[in-house]
Amino acid sequence: MTLRRFNTTTEASIAAAADGAGALRAALRDRGEAAIIVATGASQFEVLDALVGAPDIAWDRVTVFHLDEYVGIPISHPASFRGYLWKRLHSRLPVPVRAFHYIDGEGDPAVECRRLGDLIADARVDVCFCGIGENGHLAFNDPPADFDTDEPYLVVDLDDACRRQQLGEGWFPTIDDVPRRAISMSIRRIMRSKRIVCTVPDERKARAVRDAVEGPVSPDVPASILQTHDQATIYVDAPAASLLGSRGE
Repeated sequence: MTLRRFNTTTEASIAAAADGAGALRAALRDRGEAAIIVATGASQFEVLDALVGAPDIAWDRVTVFHLDEYVGIPISHPASFRGYLWKRLHSRLPVPVRAFHYIDGEGDPAVECRRLGDLIADARVDVCFCGIGENGHLAFNDPPADFDTDEPYLVVDLDDACRRQQLGEGWFPTIDDVPRRAISMSIRRIMRSKRIVCTVPDERKARAVRDAVEGPVSPDVPASILQTHDQATIYVDAPAASLLGSRGE
């Protein structure tokens, strides 16, 4: 794992998007196709803006997998991650992608996990774009995360810290409106990605960044698993890095 520090969120996001775009171009050049995983949330706003504007990407040869989604939220809901990805990425690309595999949390979640698992089972994922939650989660794998399951997608229970983060970011009017379950890509499936581009802005993430980067690898800090991935890079702004030691460039 590599840590890269920047003064601002914008600088970190542009560098992260450039990293991912470069890996995408390399895969398209070498294999003629590529696949990525995309995340949502406030940490990804500027990453996706920069990725949409990245030049020389043959999006019509790219398959996109969705990282996580709430159970029971319609696409019309302001907090829907399907709606988020359509507005911030899918609809803004210069050409249609080969396939965009959204997570539909409105039906039977177990059936949806099997459908998505079949789609991604044999996929070679070139880049996973992700963030880290205030509680150290990776995707919606809250602590203690399941590091052992080989299932690509899981139905997970959201802990109170995760739900408070969603409320604090303004996605829901009250804590009671925040769903208690979600569908999430599993830790092992994320870690199978060739390249992981993790962007973590804001001081409210500083403790999670410190624990993920400098603490032991533990299910109690799910994002700490990134320490074991040799092509994972965490991009942080100055506030998110405020509790770190001297590690990073």
